[in-house]
Amino acid sequence: MAIKLSPNLLQHVRFFHSSASSFTVVSSSLSLAETLIDQKPCPPPKQQLLDFDDTEKLFSSVTTTKMLKSLLNLHMASLNPIVDLGVWVMKSRLYETMFLKEAILTMVKHTFYDHFCAGENLNEASRTLQGLWNDGLKGILDYGLEDANDNGSCYTNLNEFLKVVESTRLLPPSSVSYACVKITAICPISLLKRVSDLLRWNHKDPSFGLPWKVDALPILCNKSPFYHTLRRPDPLTPQEEEDLEKAHQRLIKLSQKCFDMDLPLLVDAEYTSVQPAIDYFTYSAMTKFNKNGKAIVYGTVQAYLRDAKERITQATEAAEKMGVTIGYKLVRGAYLSTESQVASSLGYASPIHGSIQETHACYDDCTSFMLEKVYKGSAAVCLATHNLDSGRWAAAKAQALGIGKGNDKLQFAQLKGMAEGLSFGLRNAGFQVSKYLPYGPVDMVIPYLLRRAEENRGMLSASTLDRQFMRKEIKRRVKAAIVGSESHKMETA
Repeated sequence: MAIKLSPNLLQHVRFFHSSASSFTVVSSSLSLAETLIDQKPCPPPKQQLLDFDDTEKLFSSVTTTKMLKSLLNLHMASLNPIVDLGVWVMKSRLYETMFLKEAILTMVKHTFYDHFCAGENLNEASRTLQGLWNDGLKGILDYGLEDANDNGSCYTNLNEFLKVVESTRLLPPSSVSYACVKITAICPISLLKRVSDLLRWNHKDPSFGLPWKVDALPILCNKSPFYHTLRRPDPLTPQEEEDLEKAHQRLIKLSQKCFDMDLPLLVDAEYTSVQPAIDYFTYSAMTKFNKNGKAIVYGTVQAYLRDAKERITQATEAAEKMGVTIGYKLVRGAYLSTESQVASSLGYASPIHGSIQETHACYDDCTSFMLEKVYKGSAAVCLATHNLDSGRWAAAKAQALGIGKGNDKLQFAQLKGMAEGLSFGLRNAGFQVSKYLPYGPVDMVIPYLLRRAEENRGMLSASTLDRQFMRKEIKRRVKAAIVGSESHKMETA
């Protein structure tokens, strides 16, 4: 059957024959923010389950119009001057001018925002999710909340997270794979820094008591960065201890809601300066809700950190002894520039692996470790990756272990608008695949995405493979349309 293309679409095809350039990630902390795909990780097992050659099958659910628009957005976002201009505008006084602000937001909404975000409100995000569900994919609704500064904003943010979880009752069963939360949105960032300092000092000096600390899983290891805390920190004040308990109860309330609805909760990772406190919150919730082989609360491990494998190993082994079913979202990482700059300013080596190959190796090593635990039934993992080789490797490893494709303890995830080829390839192979769906008002979400774009330059840049797949499929459709048109002329002549 011939595929019909409008003359307007045919006019734009030549543009996509040009060589592609790398695309700068515009992800959230949400931190499904990793996309290192250009270099190869560890060699995958010989058997290949994912087919990326048959683009007709790969993009069977994508219209030509949508594919052309995606290519245009990805091409523009791959140009560093575009990102530079966007960041400059958002920081300049131009953005404070009402008329110009409205014009800028309107332009962005109909380009990058529509491509990478799910909508301005929960209703729009739900419609986007319904479309994914129709295409055989799941969704992860991520409301674009900023960091909280006080208890008032923390409670406001908590209520928004609870609304998102409650809204999933109205969506098709199993169409939402996870809820997600930023601890920085429900606990003041200043308190997270204080708690992280105390946890680091306690790790170096166990005699340094923390009376508020509850028993959970090990947080730090000897490879962890300790340069954030160079002096013995003061104990928490009574008010800080009270605020800490309030923040803990906020996470418990959200976790309980997810537990009641049988909806796993992903806790995003942040900078190493506050990650110990985030892990402390996460592990405390895990020990309460991750029981009887069920993982409700998931932490996030960033594989670009040198201590990633050791931390994931010691926490998982401790969880097994405690009867806790540990859950992790595994990413490569999203804060390369900031982490390296902070370490350098203090005279210390970067906490990040020295090469992209080391990061690839660490990600695949952590993946292998977690898949073996999934096979044993003692852990669950969400593999958040845009790397085709990592996707192939994990799929083959899972099959070799005998992990069923319907096993909820193994899922894959990519950002909306990113790594569509990998998402569809995994879907076609029968695996459970989700797309991260950031949503919220344009003026709230766009500055956040631009900050991520600025932060994620360099190591965290996407491959051109997705656009190559799309161009190949568009060429095939154009050729099919031309052949079909010529055949029709001959039949009617």
